[in-house]
Parts: sequence; C-alpha cells; structure tokens
Amino acid sequence: MGLFNAIMGNASEVNIEKITGEFQPMLIPGEKIEKAYKLIRDMFVFTNKRLILVDKQGITGSKVDYQSIPYGSITKFSKESAGLLDLDAELKIWVRGESLPIKKQFGKDNNINEVYVILSQHILG
Repeated sequence: MGLFNAIMGNASEVNIEKITGEFQPMLIPGEKIEKAYKLIRDMFVFTNKRLILVDKQGITGSKVDYQSIPYGSITKFSKESAGLLDLDAELKIWVRGESLPIKKQFGKDNNINEVYVILSQHILG
C-alpha cells in the first residue's frame, strides 16, 4: 500500500533514524525529531519544538525549502477521517497570519490520529 499511497499523494511514516543526519544541522540544542511523514518527495517533520515542512523542488529535487512553524503559531487544526468510499484522511493546520490551512493527506492505513495527538500535546499541553 506504500507505493499506492505515494502515487495518490498520501503521507506515510518515515523512519526517524534515516532522516536524523539531514535535519541535525537545523535542530537546536535539546530539540529532537518525534515523527516524520513523507508525501512522495516532500515531508513534514514534528520535533518537540516545531513543525518542519520540507518542499523538494524541481525535477531532481535538489533544491529544498525547509519551513519551520513554531507550535505557538498554530491557531487550530482538524482531521477528516477516511470514509467507506473515500480512501484518504486529511489533516488541516491553520497558522497565524495565513488565511488558508496547510493540508496533508493520509492513506486509510496510515494513522492520522498519531499526528493529531502530537499536535494536541504540543499546542494544548
């Protein structure tokens, strides 16, 4: 289902050990990666301090944009579960100063609830 999810644009969980080297130069002392999800070439990474959105650009993906969103800048978030005929679930995150939410798709087999809990812990706790 991983390849199907990638083709459909759905997020799948990434092994943290595999991406630690890429993100280590960006992390501040005491910051650690908690979860990461991949959307074909792009990723979103949850640390204990912020959400990092990774946008790989161009044909080769050699140009990469890293966008950091402190959890304190997130004003609200929502999840829409997958339905009987709808194969994917959607996560929406609203950031202060932006009118449109950030949207990420999860396959039916991917656990969007884990992401929802991570956001809840950082924003509400």
